Amino acid sequence: MSVALSLCLLAIMVLAAIGTPVAYSILVGSIVYLAVKGQDLAIAGEQMASGLYDSFVLLAVPLFIVAANIMNAGTISERLLKFCVATVGRFRGGLGHVNVVSSIIFSGMSGSAVADAAGVGRIVTEMMRKSGHYSRGYAAALTAASATIGPIIPPSIPMVLYALVSNTSVGYLFLGGLTPGLLMGVVLMGMNILYAHRRGISADEAVPLSEVPRLTLQAFPVLLMPAILLYGIYGGIATPTEAAAIAAAYALLLATVFYRSLTLKAFYQVLVDSARPSAAVGLVIGGALVLNYIVASENIGTMIAQALTGINVSPLAFMFGINLLLLVLGCVLDASTIILVIIPLFIPTCRELGIDLVYFGVVAVVNTMIGLITPPYGILLFVINATTRIPLAEIIQEIWAFIAALIFALILMILFPDIILWLPNIFGYAG
Repeated sequence: MSVALSLCLLAIMVLAAIGTPVAYSILVGSIVYLAVKGQDLAIAGEQMASGLYDSFVLLAVPLFIVAANIMNAGTISERLLKFCVATVGRFRGGLGHVNVVSSIIFSGMSGSAVADAAGVGRIVTEMMRKSGHYSRGYAAALTAASATIGPIIPPSIPMVLYALVSNTSVGYLFLGGLTPGLLMGVVLMGMNILYAHRRGISADEAVPLSEVPRLTLQAFPVLLMPAILLYGIYGGIATPTEAAAIAAAYALLLATVFYRSLTLKAFYQVLVDSARPSAAVGLVIGGALVLNYIVASENIGTMIAQALTGINVSPLAFMFGINLLLLVLGCVLDASTIILVIIPLFIPTCRELGIDLVYFGVVAVVNTMIGLITPPYGILLFVINATTRIPLAEIIQEIWAFIAALIFALILMILFPDIILWLPNIFGYAG
């Protein structure tokens, strides 16, 4: 490791340790590297500008954020919840199932775990609390865990970011995430069934069957959105970025014309609330692009690949080792930083070992989503705490069982790649 790279990493770690935002820490560390190397500091700006403005796929990120915020601002989330209560709320531990199923459906519209947790997740948590059957810590923990499904089932903002650094097809990544997302939902519902039996929770009062068609009809335009997105992408009608624009336009159409629940003032607030996270993601991407230039200059990815292939590491051992590392990093780093900065280091090794990049990408994204609920940094824990005022200690106490369930699902994905690659192969993916 060169002196310049050592000083770069030291600057990033020191700045991050004193509370500097990760994006700024990376940018400052990168400038330190360029200065010590005697290179033109304008390279940092050139890498950011070329990377951000040449990547058409990145436009999908703010568009999906806008779509999710429009749905949360209108009555779309409430109509979705009423449909879920009518269909799965009648079973034992019903509101817990509603929590998971609503996240699965909402994930097919937003691609954001935070949007899921802060929107429909906040509402269903309050419903679980008021029912009297669930502790508030359990309700919040299940909401945080189910929100991790949001970026796995397409569309997915993290998979767009992974596609940026790996040159992998966004469409095939989206397809690869569908079955794993459903698997995550199944294991979480399994944990909820165990909880309901252990606590002796009876079935909630069921919505009359005569009401189900009416509630389904009310929610049908919302349920149609994932189908429109998937048909648009895989039918060859729209690119993933164009599909994101369609999602935002369709959400706006539903909220303003069909349901008439979004005022002009509320729409302005949606745009403001969408601009902030979009800008934050843009800064992280910009810093990561400069850092990736440094990593390429130092030839780190190739060095790691040669070192691992030199000691004859099997693909399965590599996958387990990397995922263990990512789980640890997820405790202290946000998902965007891991995807944009850490994961690119191992892509050359994947190529050397013959590991499919769609398979690797989906597994890595699932791993980083588990990091969103892993203490001490788990951002979803803080989002739920802020939106529900449930003490963080109570949420953390209940979250461990769900982390274990999601890690079990992750292990299944690592051991059985067809869980991920089955759908992409059906649609012509050749690896």
